[in-house]
Amino acid sequence: MKNGYILVETGDDHICRITLNRPENMNIFNTPMAKELNEALRAADRDENVRVIVLTGAGKAFCVGIDVSEFPGKTAMEYNEWIGLMGTPMVTMHDIRKPVIAQVRGIAAAIGAGLVAAADLAIVSENARFGLTAINVGLNCVGPAVPVSRCVGRKRALELLLYGDLVDAQEALRIGLVNRVVPTEELDERTMEWAARLASKSPLAVETAKRAFYTGADMEYHKAFEHMTSALARLCTTEDVTEGINAFFEKREPRWKRR
Repeated sequence: MKNGYILVETGDDHICRITLNRPENMNIFNTPMAKELNEALRAADRDENVRVIVLTGAGKAFCVGIDVSEFPGKTAMEYNEWIGLMGTPMVTMHDIRKPVIAQVRGIAAAIGAGLVAAADLAIVSENARFGLTAINVGLNCVGPAVPVSRCVGRKRALELLLYGDLVDAQEALRIGLVNRVVPTEELDERTMEWAARLASKSPLAVETAKRAFYTGADMEYHKAFEHMTSALARLCTTEDVTEGINAFFEKREPRWKRR
């Protein structure tokens, strides 16, 4: 499927690949792109053939931030609506059932960094760089700072937010913003291998794990354990758990039914 600013490809491998497609502008984020990305994420989540979503950027960069040409001349209420729209995909990635893997080469700045942090997992090239850079033009990245802070902690997130510096891939890995750093020329292949491994797992188990993890992360310690216990107990009653255990003992590939 092709939109104005987003490319969507879904194959027989149960992986949906969503590409930010403004390579001539380093995938700078504008209103149509925000709407199309949000719709693409929701559509992939509804598609029962999709088990994993990969989010990437066309060309040399992942996303360098919001298109400031849309900035001037709004009222406070209009700015509130516009900023909220820009941030919606970051909320959607948290809310949908399917896991999202961010694949990053080049710069992921401002809302680009927020999208990476909001994804469930991130694999990046050696040349990738990340930053909450809006402070350098008199704005700030308080929206993207929400998922970033949940990856790297308050002190490091505040440093990124207030100074606006870019960090390289290895530093992003060290502070917990990304999961894996791979050679640039191997990024596509390694990403799809990683996504395929995840897509081979029980979709029901993966989706239950994602939702329980995020819900429990916001709970008091003992309540979190109660919630996790309840989520796992419900999963144990499903056909896919029985199938997975039987397949293990029978030394064969499981046939997931998503129920």
